[in-house]
Amino acid sequence: MTLRYLISPEERRKKLKRALESKRIVRGIEVHNALSALIANDIKVEVENTGTKKTNEFDFFWESSLTDSASKGYPDIEIISFDSRLKTISEIIEVTNKPIIVDGDTGGDIHHFEYLIPKLERIGVSAVIIEDKIFPKRNSLESGTIQEQEEPEKFAEKISTGKKIQRTEDFMIIARIESLIAGKPLEDAVNRARIYLAAGADGIMIHSKSSSPEEVMKFAEEYRKICREMNIKKPLVSVPTTYNSIYESELAENGFNIVIYANHMLRAAYKAMETTGKIILENERSLEADSHIAPVSEIFEKVGFLDIKEKDRMMSVIPSVIIPAAGENPELRHILGDLPKALIKIHGKTILEHQTSRLKEAGLNDINVVVGYNKDKFDIRDVNYLINESYSENGILHSLMLAKDKMKKGFIYMNSDLLFDKKLIREILERKEDIILVIDNSYLYHKHEIDKKLDAVITKKGKGACYQRLRSSDDEILMISRNLSKELMTHEYIGMAKFSPAGAESLIKIYEDCKLKCAGKFHESESFEKAMDIDMLQELVERGFKISVLETSGGWIEIHNEKDIKLAEDVLKSS
Repeated sequence: MTLRYLISPEERRKKLKRALESKRIVRGIEVHNALSALIANDIKVEVENTGTKKTNEFDFFWESSLTDSASKGYPDIEIISFDSRLKTISEIIEVTNKPIIVDGDTGGDIHHFEYLIPKLERIGVSAVIIEDKIFPKRNSLESGTIQEQEEPEKFAEKISTGKKIQRTEDFMIIARIESLIAGKPLEDAVNRARIYLAAGADGIMIHSKSSSPEEVMKFAEEYRKICREMNIKKPLVSVPTTYNSIYESELAENGFNIVIYANHMLRAAYKAMETTGKIILENERSLEADSHIAPVSEIFEKVGFLDIKEKDRMMSVIPSVIIPAAGENPELRHILGDLPKALIKIHGKTILEHQTSRLKEAGLNDINVVVGYNKDKFDIRDVNYLINESYSENGILHSLMLAKDKMKKGFIYMNSDLLFDKKLIREILERKEDIILVIDNSYLYHKHEIDKKLDAVITKKGKGACYQRLRSSDDEILMISRNLSKELMTHEYIGMAKFSPAGAESLIKIYEDCKLKCAGKFHESESFEKAMDIDMLQELVERGFKISVLETSGGWIEIHNEKDIKLAEDVLKSS
Protein backbone atom coordinates (compact mmCIF):
# COMPACT_ATOMS: atom_id res chain seq x y z
CA MET A 1 0.00 0.00 0.00
CA THR A 2 1.05 3.63 -0.41
CA LEU A 3 1.23 5.92 2.62
CA ARG A 4 0.54 9.05 0.60
CA TYR A 5 -3.11 9.44 1.54
CA LEU A 6 -3.41 8.97 5.29
CA ILE A 7 -6.70 10.44 6.55
CA SER A 8 -8.88 9.82 9.59
CA PRO A 9 -12.32 8.17 9.19
CA GLU A 10 -13.95 11.32 10.60
CA GLU A 11 -12.27 13.62 8.09
CA ARG A 12 -13.07 11.33 5.15
CA ARG A 13 -16.71 10.98 6.20
CA LYS A 14 -17.21 14.77 6.23
CA LYS A 15 -15.84 15.26 2.72
CA LEU A 16 -18.95 14.29 0.76
CA LYS A 17 -21.25 16.82 2.41
CA ARG A 18 -18.57 19.49 2.05
CA ALA A 19 -18.33 18.75 -1.68
CA LEU A 20 -22.12 18.93 -2.04
CA GLU A 21 -22.13 22.31 -0.30
CA SER A 22 -19.38 23.77 -2.46
CA LYS A 23 -20.09 22.30 -5.93
CA ARG A 24 -23.00 22.39 -8.31
CA ILE A 25 -22.65 18.68 -8.99
CA VAL A 26 -20.22 16.09 -7.60
CA ARG A 27 -18.97 13.17 -9.66
CA GLY A 28 -17.98 9.70 -8.54
CA ILE A 29 -16.47 6.67 -10.22
CA GLU A 30 -16.80 2.97 -9.45
CA VAL A 31 -13.85 1.26 -7.76
CA HIS A 32 -13.68 -2.44 -6.98
CA ASN A 33 -10.32 -2.86 -5.26
CA ALA A 34 -7.48 -0.79 -3.82
CA LEU A 35 -5.56 -0.44 -7.11
CA SER A 36 -8.58 0.81 -9.07
CA ALA A 37 -9.22 3.28 -6.22
CA LEU A 38 -5.61 4.49 -6.25
CA ILE A 39 -5.87 5.13 -9.99
CA ALA A 40 -9.20 6.95 -9.62
CA ASN A 41 -7.86 8.94 -6.66
CA ASP A 42 -5.08 10.45 -8.76
CA ILE A 43 -6.76 11.05 -12.13
CA LYS A 44 -6.90 14.75 -13.01
CA VAL A 45 -7.58 16.31 -16.40
CA GLU A 46 -7.19 19.90 -17.54
CA VAL A 47 -10.19 20.99 -19.64
CA GLU A 48 -11.14 24.24 -21.33
CA ASN A 49 -14.74 25.34 -21.57
CA THR A 50 -15.83 28.69 -23.07
CA GLY A 51 -12.31 30.03 -22.66
CA THR A 52 -11.99 29.02 -19.01
CA LYS A 53 -9.52 26.35 -17.91
CA LYS A 54 -10.31 24.06 -15.01
CA THR A 55 -9.12 20.80 -13.48
CA ASN A 56 -11.57 17.92 -13.43
CA GLU A 57 -11.26 15.02 -11.00
CA PHE A 58 -13.52 12.54 -9.24
CA ASP A 59 -14.99 13.78 -5.98
CA PHE A 60 -15.79 10.37 -4.49
CA PHE A 61 -15.70 6.62 -5.04
CA TRP A 62 -18.69 4.37 -5.70
CA GLU A 63 -18.06 0.94 -4.15
CA SER A 64 -20.38 -1.05 -6.39
CA SER A 65 -21.94 -4.39 -5.52
CA LEU A 66 -21.92 -5.34 -9.22
CA THR A 67 -18.21 -4.74 -9.74
CA ASP A 68 -17.20 -6.04 -6.30
CA SER A 69 -19.09 -9.27 -7.03
CA ALA A 70 -17.82 -9.52 -10.61
CA SER A 71 -14.20 -8.89 -9.58
CA LYS A 72 -14.55 -11.92 -7.29
CA GLY A 73 -16.18 -13.95 -10.11
CA TYR A 74 -19.76 -13.92 -8.77
CA PRO A 75 -23.08 -12.66 -10.18
CA ASP A 76 -24.62 -9.52 -8.66
CA ILE A 77 -27.41 -11.18 -6.64
CA GLU A 78 -26.24 -10.40 -3.09
CA ILE A 79 -24.16 -13.60 -2.86
CA ILE A 80 -21.09 -11.73 -1.60
CA SER A 81 -21.44 -11.23 2.14
CA PHE A 82 -21.13 -7.80 3.63
CA ASP A 83 -18.11 -8.92 5.62
CA SER A 84 -16.40 -9.53 2.27
CA ARG A 85 -17.65 -6.18 0.99
CA LEU A 86 -16.34 -4.44 4.13
CA LYS A 87 -12.91 -5.98 3.56
CA THR A 88 -12.83 -4.51 0.05
CA ILE A 89 -14.02 -1.12 1.35
CA SER A 90 -11.35 -1.15 4.07
CA GLU A 91 -8.63 -1.93 1.52
CA ILE A 92 -9.79 1.04 -0.58
CA ILE A 93 -9.88 3.31 2.46
CA GLU A 94 -6.34 2.39 3.50
CA VAL A 95 -4.75 3.80 0.34
CA THR A 96 -6.95 6.77 -0.66
CA ASN A 97 -8.30 10.04 0.73
CA LYS A 98 -11.56 10.62 -1.14
CA PRO A 99 -15.03 10.00 0.34
CA ILE A 100 -16.85 6.75 -0.42
CA ILE A 101 -20.48 6.01 -1.22
CA VAL A 102 -21.28 2.33 -0.76
CA ASP A 103 -23.77 0.42 -2.89
CA GLY A 104 -25.75 -1.28 -0.11
CA ASP A 105 -27.91 -3.42 -2.42
CA THR A 106 -31.26 -3.88 -0.62
CA GLY A 107 -29.67 -3.32 2.78
CA GLY A 108 -30.70 -6.86 3.66
CA ASP A 109 -33.13 -7.61 6.45
CA ILE A 110 -34.01 -4.58 8.57
CA HIS A 111 -32.03 -6.02 11.50
CA HIS A 112 -29.00 -6.65 9.27
CA PHE A 113 -29.20 -3.04 8.15
CA GLU A 114 -29.04 -1.88 11.78
CA TYR A 115 -25.70 -3.64 12.19
CA LEU A 116 -24.35 -2.44 8.84
CA ILE A 117 -24.71 1.30 9.52
CA PRO A 118 -22.26 1.58 12.48
CA LYS A 119 -19.73 -0.58 10.63
CA LEU A 120 -19.76 1.79 7.67
CA GLU A 121 -19.64 4.89 9.86
CA ARG A 122 -16.74 3.52 11.89
CA ILE A 123 -14.44 3.08 8.90
CA GLY A 124 -15.24 6.49 7.39
CA VAL A 125 -17.85 5.77 4.67
CA SER A 126 -19.81 8.93 3.78
CA ALA A 127 -23.03 7.38 2.49
CA VAL A 128 -24.82 4.14 1.71
CA ILE A 129 -27.40 3.82 -1.07
CA ILE A 130 -29.99 1.07 -0.67
CA GLU A 131 -32.48 0.05 -3.34
CA ASP A 132 -36.15 -0.67 -2.79
CA LYS A 133 -36.10 -4.24 -4.12
CA ILE A 134 -36.91 -7.48 -2.35
CA PHE A 135 -33.90 -9.50 -1.16
CA PRO A 136 -32.14 -11.13 -2.97
CA LYS A 137 -32.17 -8.49 -5.68
CA ARG A 138 -31.35 -8.96 -9.36
CA ASN A 139 -29.09 -6.52 -11.15
CA SER A 140 -31.05 -3.62 -12.60
CA LEU A 141 -29.35 -3.77 -16.01
CA GLU A 142 -30.12 -7.46 -16.66
CA SER A 143 -32.55 -7.73 -19.56
CA GLY A 144 -35.60 -9.98 -19.22
CA THR A 145 -35.33 -10.17 -15.43
CA ILE A 146 -38.34 -9.62 -13.20
CA GLN A 147 -37.57 -6.83 -10.75
CA GLU A 148 -39.60 -7.09 -7.55
CA GLN A 149 -39.88 -3.98 -5.41
CA GLU A 150 -40.39 -3.81 -1.66
CA GLU A 151 -43.60 -2.23 -0.39
CA PRO A 152 -42.74 1.47 0.01
CA GLU A 153 -43.88 1.64 3.66
CA LYS A 154 -41.75 -1.38 4.58
CA PHE A 155 -38.69 0.06 2.82
CA ALA A 156 -39.33 3.41 4.54
CA GLU A 157 -39.21 1.61 7.90
CA LYS A 158 -35.74 0.31 7.01
CA ILE A 159 -34.60 3.86 6.23
CA SER A 160 -36.07 5.18 9.47
CA THR A 161 -34.38 2.42 11.47
CA GLY A 162 -31.03 3.18 9.85
CA LYS A 163 -31.33 6.89 10.63
CA LYS A 164 -32.08 6.14 14.28
CA ILE A 165 -29.07 3.86 14.65
CA GLN A 166 -26.48 6.13 12.99
CA ARG A 167 -24.28 8.16 15.34
CA THR A 168 -22.61 10.77 13.13
CA GLU A 169 -24.22 13.77 11.45
CA ASP A 170 -22.07 13.42 8.32
CA PHE A 171 -23.24 9.91 7.37
CA MET A 172 -26.01 9.72 4.74
CA ILE A 173 -28.60 7.06 3.85
CA ILE A 174 -29.82 7.54 0.30
CA ALA A 175 -32.84 5.69 -1.11
CA ARG A 176 -32.56 4.21 -4.60
CA ILE A 177 -35.88 3.99 -6.43
CA GLU A 178 -36.24 1.12 -8.94
CA SER A 179 -39.75 1.91 -10.23
CA LEU A 180 -38.56 2.84 -13.73
CA ILE A 181 -36.36 -0.28 -13.87
CA ALA A 182 -39.39 -2.41 -12.88
CA GLY A 183 -41.49 -0.88 -15.67
CA LYS A 184 -43.79 1.06 -13.36
CA PRO A 185 -45.12 4.55 -14.16
CA LEU A 186 -43.39 7.76 -13.08
CA GLU A 187 -46.13 8.33 -10.49
CA ASP A 188 -44.97 5.27 -8.55
CA ALA A 189 -41.41 6.60 -8.37
CA VAL A 190 -42.61 10.05 -7.27
CA ASN A 191 -44.86 8.57 -4.59
CA ARG A 192 -42.02 6.43 -3.25
CA ALA A 193 -39.67 9.44 -3.17
CA ARG A 194 -42.16 11.33 -1.01
CA ILE A 195 -42.49 8.39 1.42
CA TYR A 196 -38.74 7.75 1.66
CA LEU A 197 -37.91 11.42 2.26
CA ALA A 198 -40.56 11.58 4.99
CA ALA A 199 -38.89 8.54 6.60
CA GLY A 200 -35.62 10.46 6.83
CA ALA A 201 -33.75 9.53 3.63
CA ASP A 202 -30.86 11.95 3.02
CA GLY A 203 -31.34 11.88 -0.73
CA ILE A 204 -32.82 9.94 -3.63
CA MET A 205 -31.24 8.01 -6.48
CA ILE A 206 -33.52 7.55 -9.46
CA HIS A 207 -32.44 4.61 -11.62
CA SER A 208 -33.26 3.95 -15.27
CA LYS A 209 -32.01 1.61 -17.99
CA SER A 210 -33.47 3.66 -20.81
CA SER A 211 -31.04 4.92 -23.44
CA SER A 212 -32.77 8.29 -23.18
CA PRO A 213 -32.55 10.58 -20.13
CA GLU A 214 -36.13 11.75 -20.69
CA GLU A 215 -37.78 9.76 -17.88
CA VAL A 216 -35.19 10.67 -15.24
CA MET A 217 -35.51 14.31 -16.25
CA LYS A 218 -39.27 14.13 -15.71
CA PHE A 219 -38.65 12.58 -12.31
CA ALA A 220 -36.16 15.37 -11.47
CA GLU A 221 -38.84 17.95 -12.23
CA GLU A 222 -41.28 16.20 -9.87
CA TYR A 223 -38.54 15.81 -7.26
CA ARG A 224 -37.98 19.57 -7.15
CA LYS A 225 -41.70 20.01 -6.49
CA ILE A 226 -41.58 17.48 -3.62
CA CYS A 227 -38.63 19.28 -2.03
CA ARG A 228 -40.48 22.60 -2.25
CA GLU A 229 -43.62 21.08 -0.74
CA MET A 230 -41.67 19.47 2.12
CA ASN A 231 -39.38 22.52 2.52
CA ILE A 232 -36.24 20.39 2.26
CA LYS A 233 -33.09 20.36 0.17
CA LYS A 234 -31.71 16.86 -0.33
CA PRO A 235 -29.47 15.61 -3.14
CA LEU A 236 -30.73 13.82 -6.22
CA VAL A 237 -28.47 11.12 -7.69
CA SER A 238 -28.09 10.11 -11.34
CA VAL A 239 -26.41 6.95 -12.70
CA PRO A 240 -26.18 7.57 -16.46
CA THR A 241 -24.90 4.13 -17.47
CA THR A 242 -27.40 3.61 -20.30
CA TYR A 243 -28.32 7.25 -21.05
CA ASN A 244 -24.64 8.18 -21.23
CA SER A 245 -24.89 10.86 -23.91
CA ILE A 246 -26.01 13.40 -21.32
CA TYR A 247 -23.48 15.93 -19.96
CA GLU A 248 -22.95 16.61 -16.28
CA SER A 249 -23.91 20.24 -16.87
CA GLU A 250 -27.32 19.11 -18.20
CA LEU A 251 -27.86 16.93 -15.14
CA ALA A 252 -26.98 19.86 -12.88
CA GLU A 253 -29.34 22.19 -14.76
CA ASN A 254 -32.16 19.70 -14.12
CA GLY A 255 -31.52 19.47 -10.40
CA PHE A 256 -29.17 16.50 -10.05
CA ASN A 257 -26.47 16.96 -7.41
CA ILE A 258 -24.55 13.67 -7.70
CA VAL A 259 -23.53 11.69 -10.78
CA ILE A 260 -22.10 8.17 -10.51
CA TYR A 261 -20.15 6.39 -13.24
CA ALA A 262 -21.13 3.06 -11.77
CA ASN A 263 -19.11 0.28 -13.42
CA HIS A 264 -16.63 1.80 -15.82
CA MET A 265 -13.32 0.98 -14.13
CA LEU A 266 -14.07 -2.76 -14.08
CA ARG A 267 -15.42 -2.73 -17.63
CA ALA A 268 -12.27 -0.98 -18.82
CA ALA A 269 -10.06 -3.48 -16.99
CA TYR A 270 -12.03 -6.43 -18.37
CA LYS A 271 -11.62 -5.22 -21.97
CA ALA A 272 -7.92 -4.45 -21.53
CA MET A 273 -7.18 -7.82 -19.92
CA GLU A 274 -9.06 -9.72 -22.63
CA THR A 275 -7.25 -7.80 -25.39
CA THR A 276 -3.85 -8.37 -23.81
CA GLY A 277 -4.47 -12.08 -23.38
CA LYS A 278 -5.47 -12.45 -27.05
CA ILE A 279 -2.40 -10.55 -28.24
CA ILE A 280 -0.09 -12.86 -26.26
CA LEU A 281 -1.84 -15.97 -27.59
CA GLU A 282 -1.77 -14.73 -31.19
CA ASN A 283 1.95 -13.87 -31.11
CA GLU A 284 3.14 -16.55 -28.72
CA ARG A 285 5.10 -13.87 -26.83
CA SER A 286 4.29 -10.66 -24.94
CA LEU A 287 6.30 -8.05 -26.89
CA GLU A 288 3.30 -6.99 -29.00
CA ALA A 289 1.24 -6.40 -25.85
CA ASP A 290 3.62 -3.74 -24.50
CA SER A 291 1.83 -0.85 -26.18
CA HIS A 292 -1.48 -1.95 -24.58
CA ILE A 293 -0.27 -2.28 -21.00
CA ALA A 294 1.28 -0.07 -18.33
CA PRO A 295 4.99 -0.43 -17.57
CA VAL A 296 5.72 -2.18 -14.27
CA SER A 297 7.44 1.00 -13.02
CA GLU A 298 4.14 2.88 -13.30
CA ILE A 299 2.43 0.34 -11.04
CA PHE A 300 5.38 0.47 -8.64
CA GLU A 301 4.96 4.23 -8.43
CA LYS A 302 1.21 4.02 -7.90
CA VAL A 303 1.37 1.54 -5.01
CA GLY A 304 4.22 3.33 -3.24
CA PHE A 305 7.12 1.00 -4.07
CA LEU A 306 9.19 3.90 -5.38
CA ASP A 307 8.62 5.67 -2.06
CA ILE A 308 10.07 2.62 -0.32
CA LYS A 309 13.04 2.67 -2.70
CA GLU A 310 13.65 6.31 -1.85
CA LYS A 311 13.46 5.54 1.87
CA ASP A 312 15.90 2.68 1.37
CA ARG A 313 18.22 5.02 -0.51
CA MET A 314 18.01 7.60 2.27
CA MET A 315 18.61 4.95 4.91
CA SER A 316 21.56 3.54 2.97
CA VAL A 317 23.27 6.94 3.16
CA ILE A 318 24.27 6.60 6.81
CA PRO A 319 24.77 10.02 8.37
CA SER A 320 27.77 10.95 10.46
CA VAL A 321 27.49 12.03 14.10
CA ILE A 322 28.97 15.27 15.42
CA ILE A 323 29.37 15.82 19.17
CA PRO A 324 30.87 19.17 20.24
CA ALA A 325 32.73 18.55 23.53
CA ALA A 326 35.37 21.28 23.55
CA GLY A 327 34.23 23.52 26.39
CA GLU A 328 35.26 23.72 30.03
CA ASN A 329 32.62 23.23 32.76
CA PRO A 330 33.57 25.21 35.87
CA GLU A 331 30.21 24.48 37.56
CA LEU A 332 31.19 20.79 37.89
CA ARG A 333 34.91 21.26 38.59
CA HIS A 334 34.48 20.04 42.17
CA ILE A 335 33.37 16.70 40.72
CA LEU A 336 35.28 16.59 37.46
CA GLY A 337 38.63 18.07 38.45
CA ASP A 338 40.30 18.70 35.09
CA LEU A 339 38.10 16.27 33.13
CA PRO A 340 35.80 17.51 30.31
CA LYS A 341 32.11 16.91 31.11
CA ALA A 342 31.75 14.21 28.42
CA LEU A 343 34.14 12.07 30.46
CA ILE A 344 32.05 11.98 33.66
CA LYS A 345 31.62 8.33 34.63
CA ILE A 346 28.07 7.19 35.23
CA HIS A 347 27.38 3.58 36.12
CA GLY A 348 30.95 2.58 35.20
CA LYS A 349 31.18 4.29 31.80
CA THR A 350 31.74 7.86 30.65
CA ILE A 351 28.90 9.80 29.04
CA LEU A 352 30.77 9.63 25.73
CA GLU A 353 31.13 5.85 26.02
CA HIS A 354 27.40 5.52 26.68
CA GLN A 355 26.71 7.72 23.63
CA THR A 356 29.03 5.87 21.25
CA SER A 357 27.68 2.51 22.40
CA ARG A 358 24.09 3.59 21.63
CA LEU A 359 25.08 5.13 18.31
CA LYS A 360 26.93 2.06 17.12
CA GLU A 361 23.98 -0.14 18.06
CA ALA A 362 22.00 1.98 15.59
CA GLY A 363 24.64 1.46 12.87
CA LEU A 364 26.19 4.91 13.24
CA ASN A 365 29.94 4.34 13.17
CA ASP A 366 31.21 7.68 11.81
CA ILE A 367 31.33 9.44 15.18
CA ASN A 368 33.14 12.78 15.33
CA VAL A 369 33.90 14.48 18.63
CA VAL A 370 35.14 18.09 18.69
CA VAL A 371 37.52 18.48 21.63
CA GLY A 372 39.45 21.40 23.11
CA TYR A 373 39.71 21.70 26.89
CA ASN A 374 42.09 18.97 28.12
CA LYS A 375 41.79 17.24 24.77
CA ASP A 376 44.42 14.64 25.71
CA LYS A 377 42.02 13.10 28.23
CA PHE A 378 39.88 11.70 25.38
CA ASP A 379 41.02 8.18 24.50
CA ILE A 380 37.91 6.28 23.34
CA ARG A 381 38.70 4.08 20.33
CA ASP A 382 36.85 4.18 16.99
CA VAL A 383 36.01 7.87 17.43
CA ASN A 384 37.32 10.63 15.16
CA TYR A 385 38.57 13.66 17.11
CA LEU A 386 38.62 17.21 15.74
CA ILE A 387 40.40 19.90 17.74
CA ASN A 388 39.02 23.36 18.53
CA GLU A 389 42.14 25.22 19.62
CA SER A 390 40.12 28.39 20.25
CA TYR A 391 37.48 26.76 22.46
CA SER A 392 37.84 29.40 25.18
CA GLU A 393 37.15 32.27 22.75
CA ASN A 394 34.20 30.86 20.86
CA GLY A 395 30.91 29.05 21.42
CA ILE A 396 29.57 25.60 20.68
CA LEU A 397 28.35 26.62 17.20
CA HIS A 398 31.93 27.07 16.01
CA SER A 399 32.97 23.70 17.46
CA LEU A 400 30.13 22.16 15.45
CA MET A 401 31.17 23.92 12.24
CA LEU A 402 34.74 22.65 12.53
CA ALA A 403 33.20 19.34 11.41
CA LYS A 404 31.47 20.74 8.32
CA ASP A 405 33.39 18.37 6.04
CA LYS A 406 31.58 15.57 7.87
CA MET A 407 28.16 17.06 7.14
CA LYS A 408 27.89 16.37 3.41
CA LYS A 409 25.92 13.11 3.69
CA GLY A 410 23.80 14.48 6.50
CA PHE A 411 24.55 14.25 10.20
CA ILE A 412 23.22 13.73 13.69
CA TYR A 413 24.04 16.55 16.13
CA MET A 414 24.32 15.69 19.81
CA ASN A 415 25.26 17.54 23.00
CA SER A 416 28.15 15.92 24.85
CA ASP A 417 26.24 15.77 28.16
CA LEU A 418 23.23 13.83 26.83
CA LEU A 419 22.24 10.30 27.79
CA PHE A 420 19.43 8.91 25.65
CA ASP A 421 17.27 5.90 24.91
CA LYS A 422 18.23 4.09 21.69
CA LYS A 423 14.61 4.46 20.53
CA LEU A 424 15.22 8.19 20.02
CA ILE A 425 18.05 7.51 17.58
CA ARG A 426 16.04 4.86 15.73
CA GLU A 427 13.07 7.20 15.36
CA ILE A 428 15.06 10.22 14.19
CA LEU A 429 16.93 8.13 11.61
CA GLU A 430 13.62 7.15 10.00
CA ARG A 431 12.54 10.74 9.48
CA LYS A 432 13.07 12.38 6.07
CA GLU A 433 12.72 16.10 6.77
CA ASP A 434 15.74 18.35 6.22
CA ILE A 435 16.11 19.56 9.81
CA ILE A 436 14.57 17.76 12.80
CA LEU A 437 14.97 18.59 16.48
CA VAL A 438 14.09 16.18 19.28
CA ILE A 439 11.89 18.04 21.74
CA ASP A 440 10.35 17.02 25.05
CA ASN A 441 6.87 17.87 26.29
CA SER A 442 7.29 16.92 29.95
CA TYR A 443 9.64 19.69 31.20
CA LEU A 444 7.07 20.81 33.78
CA TYR A 445 7.48 17.48 35.56
CA HIS A 446 11.28 17.64 35.92
CA LYS A 447 11.17 18.77 39.56
CA HIS A 448 14.93 18.37 40.07
CA GLU A 449 15.54 20.78 37.19
CA ILE A 450 13.04 23.45 38.20
CA ASP A 451 15.71 26.21 38.23
CA LYS A 452 17.55 25.02 35.14
CA LYS A 453 17.72 27.40 32.15
CA LEU A 454 15.99 25.43 29.41
CA ASP A 455 16.58 25.42 25.67
CA ALA A 456 12.92 26.30 25.27
CA VAL A 457 10.90 26.11 22.08
CA ILE A 458 7.50 27.18 20.85
CA THR A 459 5.97 24.97 18.18
CA LYS A 460 3.18 25.71 15.75
CA LYS A 461 0.81 23.12 17.25
CA GLY A 462 1.61 23.85 20.87
CA LYS A 463 1.80 21.48 23.81
CA GLY A 464 1.63 17.75 23.11
CA ALA A 465 0.28 14.87 25.16
CA CYS A 466 2.61 14.09 28.06
CA TYR A 467 1.47 10.50 28.36
CA GLN A 468 2.94 9.55 24.99
CA ARG A 469 6.40 8.02 25.28
CA LEU A 470 7.44 8.93 21.76
CA ARG A 471 5.58 10.16 18.74
CA SER A 472 6.52 11.60 15.39
CA SER A 473 4.86 14.88 14.60
CA ASP A 474 4.24 17.11 11.62
CA ASP A 475 4.73 20.07 13.95
CA GLU A 476 7.49 22.65 13.44
CA ILE A 477 9.53 25.15 15.46
CA LEU A 478 8.38 28.78 15.63
CA MET A 479 10.98 29.93 18.18
CA ILE A 480 13.89 28.54 20.19
CA SER A 481 15.41 30.49 23.09
CA ARG A 482 16.86 30.24 26.60
CA ASN A 483 14.85 33.27 27.67
CA LEU A 484 11.34 31.92 27.22
CA SER A 485 9.22 31.56 30.33
CA LYS A 486 7.82 28.13 31.21
CA GLU A 487 4.34 29.59 30.64
CA LEU A 488 5.12 30.52 27.02
CA MET A 489 7.24 27.56 25.97
CA THR A 490 5.62 24.43 24.61
CA HIS A 491 8.62 22.07 24.71
CA GLU A 492 12.27 21.73 25.64
CA TYR A 493 14.95 21.03 23.00
CA ILE A 494 17.00 18.13 24.35
CA GLY A 495 20.20 18.73 22.37
CA MET A 496 19.73 16.14 19.60
CA ALA A 497 19.01 16.95 15.96
CA LYS A 498 19.25 15.50 12.49
CA PHE A 499 20.23 17.34 9.31
CA SER A 500 19.72 15.78 5.88
CA PRO A 501 22.33 16.52 3.18
CA ALA A 502 20.12 19.43 2.05
CA GLY A 503 19.62 20.58 5.65
CA ALA A 504 23.37 20.45 6.28
CA GLU A 505 24.02 22.43 3.09
CA SER A 506 21.60 25.13 4.27
CA LEU A 507 23.23 25.23 7.71
CA ILE A 508 26.71 25.69 6.23
CA LYS A 509 25.51 28.35 3.78
CA ILE A 510 23.77 30.43 6.47
CA TYR A 511 26.69 30.02 8.87
CA GLU A 512 29.14 31.34 6.27
CA ASP A 513 26.81 34.23 5.49
CA CYS A 514 26.51 35.15 9.18
CA LYS A 515 30.27 34.92 9.64
CA LEU A 516 30.69 37.59 6.97
CA LYS A 517 27.82 39.87 7.97
CA CYS A 518 27.00 39.47 11.65
CA ALA A 519 28.67 41.96 14.00
CA GLY A 520 27.79 42.55 17.62
CA LYS A 521 25.14 40.59 19.49
CA PHE A 522 23.89 37.43 17.73
CA HIS A 523 20.47 36.40 19.00
CA GLU A 524 21.08 35.51 22.68
CA SER A 525 24.89 35.41 22.54
CA GLU A 526 27.10 38.46 23.06
CA SER A 527 28.66 37.98 19.62
CA PHE A 528 28.65 35.64 16.64
CA GLU A 529 31.98 34.23 17.86
CA LYS A 530 30.33 33.16 21.13
CA ALA A 531 27.20 31.80 19.40
CA MET A 532 25.45 28.66 20.64
CA ASP A 533 23.74 26.04 18.53
CA ILE A 534 20.28 27.41 19.40
CA ASP A 535 21.29 30.86 18.09
CA MET A 536 21.90 29.37 14.65
CA LEU A 537 18.69 27.33 14.84
CA GLN A 538 16.73 30.52 15.56
CA GLU A 539 18.52 32.23 12.66
CA LEU A 540 17.37 29.42 10.37
CA VAL A 541 13.78 29.80 11.61
CA GLU A 542 13.85 33.57 11.01
CA ARG A 543 15.19 33.06 7.49
CA GLY A 544 12.20 30.85 6.68
CA PHE A 545 13.72 27.39 6.96
CA LYS A 546 11.35 24.74 8.29
CA ILE A 547 12.62 22.98 11.39
CA SER A 548 10.56 19.86 12.03
CA VAL A 549 10.28 18.07 15.36
CA LEU A 550 10.34 14.61 16.85
CA GLU A 551 8.41 14.80 20.10
CA THR A 552 9.20 12.65 23.11
CA SER A 553 8.20 12.49 26.72
CA GLY A 554 11.25 11.25 28.61
CA GLY A 555 13.83 8.78 27.34
CA TRP A 556 16.79 11.12 27.93
CA ILE A 557 18.80 12.87 30.66
CA GLU A 558 21.03 15.92 30.27
CA ILE A 559 23.85 16.16 32.83
CA HIS A 560 24.14 19.62 34.42
CA ASN A 561 24.66 19.03 38.12
CA GLU A 562 25.06 16.44 40.87
CA LYS A 563 21.33 15.74 40.96
CA ASP A 564 21.42 14.85 37.26
CA ILE A 565 24.35 12.49 37.84
CA LYS A 566 22.51 10.77 40.69
CA LEU A 567 19.32 10.45 38.60
CA ALA A 568 21.30 9.03 35.66
CA GLU A 569 22.99 6.50 37.96
CA ASP A 570 19.62 5.34 39.26
CA VAL A 571 18.11 5.07 35.78
CA LEU A 572 21.04 3.12 34.35
CA LYS A 573 21.13 0.77 37.33
CA SER A 574 17.42 -0.01 37.00
CA SER A 575 17.73 -0.65 33.24
